[in-house]
Amino acid sequence: MFETSPHATRLRETMTDFLEQHVYPAEHLFEEQVRASTGECWQPPVLEDLKKTARDLGLWNLFLPHSEKDHEPMSNLDYAPLAELSGRSIHLAPESMNCSAPDTGNMELLSLFGTPEQKERWLRPLMSGKIRSAYAMTEPQVASSDAGNIQLSIVRDGDEWVLNGRKWWISGAQRPQCEIFIVMGITADSPDAPRHRRHSMVLVPKDTPGITIERDLSVLGFHTFESHAEITFNDVRVPVSNMLGEVGAGFAMSQARLGPGRIHHCMRMIGAAERALELMIDRVSKRATFGTTLVDQGVVREWIADSRIEIDQARLYTLYTAHLMDTVGNKEAASQISGIKVAVPNMASRVIERAMQAHGAGGLGPDFPLARMYVETKIVRMADGPDEVHRRGVARTELARFTEATTPAPHGLAAHLAHQR
Repeated sequence: MFETSPHATRLRETMTDFLEQHVYPAEHLFEEQVRASTGECWQPPVLEDLKKTARDLGLWNLFLPHSEKDHEPMSNLDYAPLAELSGRSIHLAPESMNCSAPDTGNMELLSLFGTPEQKERWLRPLMSGKIRSAYAMTEPQVASSDAGNIQLSIVRDGDEWVLNGRKWWISGAQRPQCEIFIVMGITADSPDAPRHRRHSMVLVPKDTPGITIERDLSVLGFHTFESHAEITFNDVRVPVSNMLGEVGAGFAMSQARLGPGRIHHCMRMIGAAERALELMIDRVSKRATFGTTLVDQGVVREWIADSRIEIDQARLYTLYTAHLMDTVGNKEAASQISGIKVAVPNMASRVIERAMQAHGAGGLGPDFPLARMYVETKIVRMADGPDEVHRRGVARTELARFTEATTPAPHGLAAHLAHQR
């Protein structure tokens, strides 16, 4: 039912070889190089080597569906199995192919809404992998799951925009390669302004005076390589030409960015869960307790069976959503995008936790990728909207469908008046 193009099939074979021959063998070296950095955010040499290999193989910017990319166009359904494969090494493979958040979403924003000058200055270097970027939306003072709450102010002063406010959990902001922030803030402070026309996005170079990175935020006590920063903007000034898109269009643009980003997250989570299941089966096949191999324990077989069932269910749901995005558009597929954003990370969390349990104490440490995978599932359950917000969206769609289906059709004069309207 969900067939991919011959081009995507060829890329899938190439990516499988790339993972097996280059990425998996590099994972331990990557961890060693990150630990050797003494906590500083830097670029491990092994990652740069992987980027060169991926680019030579044509595994570069695969996610970008717009005209700027230099390879054959790819649908969401084509990209789905490729993103899944990249999720098998979720901390290394996506970035090695220049397909990692937040750059993916930021490149899509620049591609869709950037001026020719903005594309030349920022999109081209991002696409080439020369720089990285950050997306600054979430704030500590408000519930940012409702983007309408965002309070960072963006005020025009002559030929400049002046930014004041605080952001946090800004992924990748501390990476030395990060050179540009896309900052979302409020440009219409009038209470009469339409709720979804009050916010805008501005391009802010990281080295602009007035920007202070306050701290790196750990996830469950774990400092991820990507980094998640808390940042203050104190009278930060950028040219008026740094406005991305139209003034007041920030909310709509954020939805354009987050829709594809959500499905990309889910695709990668399926790949992580698939690899976790493989690691679990390998581990329990080699370990014995109380005279019996772990794989022969009934509870372990239940873990394996439940994981297989849940992964396949999540994959089909995600492929269906990708199909809808390709055929009816992101807006019409919004309920399904929200649905997979709840279902898939929760599934991955369960599967990875079972695999960690099967590994015993080893599942908690750096000798296996499971602990890092588990932390990523928690991040994804918050990133681009928490579970509760997406459940709210799904419920709203279902209630509207029910109301429409059960409302009696108008008759007589009422039908005539309804037709006239």
